Amino acid sequence: MTTETPARAADIEAVKQVVATVEHSQQHKDPDEFLALFHPDAIWTTAHGKVLIGLDEIAAFTRKVLPGAHWDGEVSYEVVHVLFLRPDVAAVKVRQRYLGGDDTSEGAPLYVMTKQPDGRWLLTACQNTQVLAG
Repeated sequence: MTTETPARAADIEAVKQVVATVEHSQQHKDPDEFLALFHPDAIWTTAHGKVLIGLDEIAAFTRKVLPGAHWDGEVSYEVVHVLFLRPDVAAVKVRQRYLGGDDTSEGAPLYVMTKQPDGRWLLTACQNTQVLAG
């Protein structure tokens, strides 16, 4: 059994803050807030399998779809597990829920985040997976 160090606890909290900012940016349909969370060389795969490589592609897609997204209910993102692959690389499993009337859906994203020299954690390789009912 390992004990959590203060530095590891701070990293976990920083990772959770990134996910909280993802949630906030989705709730407010704010592409700039969302895009600020990405590493310039990031890879993003949407819930429907569209692969976006690099911040320019991610930005073009996000600016097109996020402001006009069709949900009016609550959007929540919950960190369910953090696995540190190295001290500066974390695999983060997230529970994503869109709740709004008859339009309720769930996702199970996996975010690989990297810690930058300035201490920020950024989204680097992400797969957004839709959970199908049934």
